[in-house]
Amino acid sequence: MFDTVTSARALMGMARGFHIVFATIGIGLPPLLFAAEGLYLRTGKEFYRVMAKRWAVATAVLFAVGAVSGTILSFSFGLLWPSWTEFAGGIIGLPFFLEGFAFFTEAIFLGLYLYSWDKLSPRAHWLCTIPIAVAALGSAFFIISVNSWMNQPTGFDIVNGVVTNVNPTAAMLTSRAFPYEFTHGALAAYVAMGLGIAGVYALAMLRGDRSDYNKKALMLGLGLAAVFAPLQVVTGDLSARHLAHRQPEKFAAMEGQYATEKGAPLRIGGIPFPNDHETKFAIEIPKLASFLAFEDFNAEIKGYDSFPPDEVPNIFLAHFPFQIMVALGFTFVGVSALFWGHAWWKKRIDPPRLLLALLVAVGALGFVAIEAGWFVTEFGRQPWVIYHIMKTSGGATSRDGIWVLLIVFGFVYMALTAGMAGVLLLQQRGRTQTPRAS
Repeated sequence: MFDTVTSARALMGMARGFHIVFATIGIGLPPLLFAAEGLYLRTGKEFYRVMAKRWAVATAVLFAVGAVSGTILSFSFGLLWPSWTEFAGGIIGLPFFLEGFAFFTEAIFLGLYLYSWDKLSPRAHWLCTIPIAVAALGSAFFIISVNSWMNQPTGFDIVNGVVTNVNPTAAMLTSRAFPYEFTHGALAAYVAMGLGIAGVYALAMLRGDRSDYNKKALMLGLGLAAVFAPLQVVTGDLSARHLAHRQPEKFAAMEGQYATEKGAPLRIGGIPFPNDHETKFAIEIPKLASFLAFEDFNAEIKGYDSFPPDEVPNIFLAHFPFQIMVALGFTFVGVSALFWGHAWWKKRIDPPRLLLALLVAVGALGFVAIEAGWFVTEFGRQPWVIYHIMKTSGGATSRDGIWVLLIVFGFVYMALTAGMAGVLLLQQRGRTQTPRAS
């Protein structure tokens, strides 16, 4: 079976990969609740209120499953990474503590939102979506600060092998990676959720239901995606530029740049060939990687081969997910522009079947992009669990038998997924007739 470190990494990766979907939904849905109920208050059209109610039920179900997966994930730190916890706990433990407050704030206001439709005034009920959205974003803020710290650790000194001058607030807030990771991650959640909602209602329209309800829901989803998708591309560029300066080995792996080179080309696609120390079959745009990274067409890009072999990430696990993420990011911008361009041209929301089919496909791909970005972040940092301080092999538990937990929790996650899907399907079947415009 797998060795201990591989099993620990696989179990942690499975837990994070599962949980990140629910974290994304938790961040992305509240703005849509805010928009739908706000439109109901403004227009008086009942289908907006029904829309908000249905999305609120889905939010509650997904929040509950996310709470379970998040609890499992939090226990995994102590179980799988005791050396990491011992070293980092006193430095970066503060955001874990604060994330608990954000979580409970979100839970309180979500419960209030679900059960007070006829108890609060319409305006007060609508305003409950604001603390839900802020708390969800706050949870992301605190957790991403931990990941940022792992990529660019700060807030402490090491003197003669001993950690001193610990400043937990600085560790949480002053990592140079944090502004890029947080903005990119938060915007990714909004884009993925907007596209996901759009995909659901595009499918309903493909099946023949072109009611105002479905058209308006589609409009809200694509509105969220259209606002944030271009910003997502910009933050992605800034993130890559940061990596070129601060984690050059990760940047080289992402770009498939084997040799140190001045005026390095930007590679689109391509397959790395380690034996030949070359990335082949890529579309190369001369000097563009150097310009994007350093604003200089002749700037030097450090190559993958210029770093010690035991201090570089797996080039395949960094390059391919990065290419997928970038390609999907530009796809989302293009599809959003196509939808709104068609709506502007026709003066109404009534997309043709081909565009609806495209929206259905893109609705699922938003979450693929989220997972690809997570792959780039995590695999690109390897072999370090704390960059240039602690290797992943040194942070993992020394206990045997972790592969058993990997199998057990694999079944747990499958059961959670099946149960969640069942509840959502039952809720879908129990819906009343799609409301019409009034």
